[in-house]
Amino acid sequence: MSGQSRNVYWMVVRNFINSFKPRRIRGNDMGKDYIGNSYFEIPADPSEGKRKPTRWYNPPKGQDFQDPIPAEWEAWLRMRRQEPPTEEEITKNLAIAQMKKINAAKIEAKRLAEGGSLPTIPEKGHQSFPIYPDYHAGESQNEPPNK
Repeated sequence: MSGQSRNVYWMVVRNFINSFKPRRIRGNDMGKDYIGNSYFEIPADPSEGKRKPTRWYNPPKGQDFQDPIPAEWEAWLRMRRQEPPTEEEITKNLAIAQMKKINAAKIEAKRLAEGGSLPTIPEKGHQSFPIYPDYHAGESQNEPPNK
C-alpha cells in the first residue's frame, strides 16, 4: 500500500516539475489549403503522457478566421482522419463543388424560363399549420375546442 502512495506522490511531483519545462509550441507544417490557411501538428508522444496529437491552423494575414475551412482539413483538425488531405483530393473535391454550383444555376435558370416562380417562404406561427375539417367538428357545435 505504501508503494502505491509513494508512486502517486512521485507522479505528482514529476508532473509539477515538468510543467515548468518549456513547451514545444512550433508544430510540424502539414500543408496549406487554397484559401491560404497553414496547418500544423504536434504529434502524440505517449512517453510524455500525450496520447493525441495537437492540431491547429493559422489563417492568412488579415483574414482572422473569417472564411470557412475546407471539409477535408476540418476532418483532419477534428481527428476524424489520421492523414492530412492530399492536393489531388482537395482539387478534385473543389472541382466537384464548382460543378454542382454550375449545375444548380442551370437548373434554376431552366425552371425560371419554364414559368416557375421563386419559392415562397411559408408563414410562421400557428396559422401555417394545416386545418383538417375532421378534427374541427367539435368546434362548430357548442363544445369548447380542445387545446
